[in-house]
Amino acid sequence: MVEAFRYNKWANLYLLDVCAKLSERELQLTAPGTYGTIAATWQHLVNSERRYIWRLGGDEGRFTVRHKFPGIAVLRQQAVSSGDQLIVVARRAKSNATVDSRWKSGTRRVHVAILLLQALHHGNDHRTHLCTILGHHGIPYDEMDVWAYGEATGTMVPIGSKG
Repeated sequence: MVEAFRYNKWANLYLLDVCAKLSERELQLTAPGTYGTIAATWQHLVNSERRYIWRLGGDEGRFTVRHKFPGIAVLRQQAVSSGDQLIVVARRAKSNATVDSRWKSGTRRVHVAILLLQALHHGNDHRTHLCTILGHHGIPYDEMDVWAYGEATGTMVPIGSKG
C-alpha cells in the first residue's frame, strides 16, 4: 500500500505540473465522459484526498468544491501535503483497523483499508479523466503510468541492452 500511495502522490504532482503550464482558458477545457473541466476535476480530486485524510483521523481540513478555484499552484501544495499524509496513514494502517466516520446518511464504521483503496481508485479515476481531456484537445502529457514512475524514481532501472 505504501508504494501505491507514493505512486499516487508522484502521479498527482506530475500531472499538476503539466497542468501548471496551461492557460486559464485551457484549465476550463473538458471532454465527454469526464468529471468536468480540468480546474474542477483537480479541485475535486485534491479536496477528496483531504477528506479521506480527515476521515482517517488526519489533520487535513475539509473544504468543499463550492470554494473558488484556488489555482494549480495552491492545489499542488495541498497535493504534496495530502500525498505525504496518505503515505503515513498507509504505513501505519493495521489489518482490520476501522474508523467511525460521519456521512450524510449518518455515522459509519469503515475499515481503514477501504478508505485507502477508495483514495487510490479515486485518484486514478480522475487522473484518467484529466488525461482524456488533455488528449482530446491535443495537449501532450507524456507517460505517467507505473512504469514511468518506476523509471522516474529509480525503482525500475535497465540492467542491460536488448538483444
